[in-house]
Amino acid sequence: MSTPTMPPALDALKRPGWLTFAGVLMISIGCLRIISAISYFADSAKVNDLSHGLFGDQIWLWGLWDLVIAVLAIWGGFSLLGGNTFGRVIGYIWAGVVLVQSFLVLAWAPWYGFAAMLLAIFVMYAISVTSGWREEPERY
Repeated sequence: MSTPTMPPALDALKRPGWLTFAGVLMISIGCLRIISAISYFADSAKVNDLSHGLFGDQIWLWGLWDLVIAVLAIWGGFSLLGGNTFGRVIGYIWAGVVLVQSFLVLAWAPWYGFAAMLLAIFVMYAISVTSGWREEPERY
């Protein structure tokens, strides 16, 4: 007699909810950061007016910065959803970078900085709370 296995469509139910939350949040933020980077490359201040911020008139540098954060977020989010340890490392690095950026833009965009800080703390919390969980290889 064999034990019933879970259908492949339900494999995500084995993953803790906090880890799924962190992965989906990182992918979502990554997509929004790509939109923000495109806006900065177009030399626009429609998303955030950071023209008096760290990079001054070089608004395209904010676009490059947002693009790097977006790539890290999407890469780490998909890796987290895949159950990889690499995604945890990328998630911590991403959250640390976002925390630093949040403090840098807090004077010019307080709501944006506070919201980004809060989301980075949620991701760090989610990854640390589920640190004991590992994706188990399937046994046939």
